[in-house]
Amino acid sequence: MARTAFLGLGVMGFHMAGHLAAKGHETVVWNRTAEKSKLWASQHKGEIAKDPASAAFGAEHVLLCLGDDPDVADVFAALEPSLGAGMIVVDHTTASAGLARDLYDRCKAKGAHFLDAPISGGEAGAKNGALTIMCGGDESTFATAQPVMSAYGKKMTLIGGAGAGQLAKSVNQICIAGIVQGLAEGLHFAEQAGLDPAKVIEAISGGAAQSWQMENRWKTMVEGHYTHGFAVDWMRKDLRITLEAARENGASLPMTATVDQYYADVQAMGGNRWDTSSLLARLKR
Repeated sequence: MARTAFLGLGVMGFHMAGHLAAKGHETVVWNRTAEKSKLWASQHKGEIAKDPASAAFGAEHVLLCLGDDPDVADVFAALEPSLGAGMIVVDHTTASAGLARDLYDRCKAKGAHFLDAPISGGEAGAKNGALTIMCGGDESTFATAQPVMSAYGKKMTLIGGAGAGQLAKSVNQICIAGIVQGLAEGLHFAEQAGLDPAKVIEAISGGAAQSWQMENRWKTMVEGHYTHGFAVDWMRKDLRITLEAARENGASLPMTATVDQYYADVQAMGGNRWDTSSLLARLKR
């Protein structure tokens, strides 16, 4: 069992920290909104820290699950004085590869270690302890952190050096964007053609068109229910990071850029907190 600090009790982090405590890890939590920390402590065995530095002090593993690059930069700067030799910082935030490389270097300067480890699987994956984790960093750091991350991660893969986990998460979001848009257009076409969507899905879901999105989202999409999973605001943040990385490495992402603008349309419709399957709502306007 490890001494862990978990910073960021949002939609995902709340459950992830809960799994750490449930698995018997000594868990200290911190959240920018103190009420969320108190709620967590009322449901799980663990302590509440007053700030990131006190949360990280004495921890073997410091785990972050925050919003965006500025959030990670601010929280890391706050906990940096508490870093010591042998400590491992794991950032589960979807952030930029450039920031990950910077934090890797700053941890090394303190004798500590860093993994960028963005997650996939949504709130359901966090609740069920079945997240997919894409990691960037050193093999020895990954090997040491893996047993701790297994409290909430089902599949963990070391992609490469610092920043590689964040770049792999961009690949994940590129693929999701295309799949969801394709599914939205297919369902829209079926409805416009007067077809029964349930029968169409029954017919095609056993073939090459099948996907997780089709299996889990087609029905709620047709019903206009968009409260299942990852919010449009967060998807646009991830796609912004992805498109910025593509400009740096020269990748051509025309479909991703187009779907990003479609999500901007959804935001303009008031769908900021709808889940990513809400692309169908845009087509139905």
